[in-house]
Amino acid sequence: MEGRVLTVEYDRFYLVNVYAPNAQRGLTRLDYRLAWQDDFCSHLKSLDRKKPVVVCGDMNVAHQEIDIKNPKSNENNAGFSPQERAKMTELLAAGFVDSYRYLNPDKAGAYTWWSYMFNARAKNIGWRIDYFLVSERLKDKIQDALIYSEVTGSDHCPIGLELAI
Repeated sequence: MEGRVLTVEYDRFYLVNVYAPNAQRGLTRLDYRLAWQDDFCSHLKSLDRKKPVVVCGDMNVAHQEIDIKNPKSNENNAGFSPQERAKMTELLAAGFVDSYRYLNPDKAGAYTWWSYMFNARAKNIGWRIDYFLVSERLKDKIQDALIYSEVTGSDHCPIGLELAI
């Protein structure tokens, strides 16, 4: 998995930190990305059979149109290709919940990454590609899912999760 996944076991859950591979410009690494996503999903499902899982990190995909400022013009770009979005749908269907969308199903303009070009951050032309996912059985324990968009210093901003466990 290219050293992109760190799994830590706690008494009541697993915490998995991830940096998912980017499909690259022109989708030159799309096949690799999709195979990696299948392996990652298998890893999470195997952990979930033992105890609940909390996943945090840069998933490098804006799952829904609401998760990206300009969905139409980015439709076949890395991070918003139909194939990558379908793999994210598969991951969620495998028993995981996008904590931010669970609490904010219709909130637009909530992004975690902005290009350094064209003053994108100041204009809030961004993508939500950083996630906290939780095992389905933890969804009712989600108290808050946060995006700290005011924190600068990177092209990403920090995200947070409050769970009652």
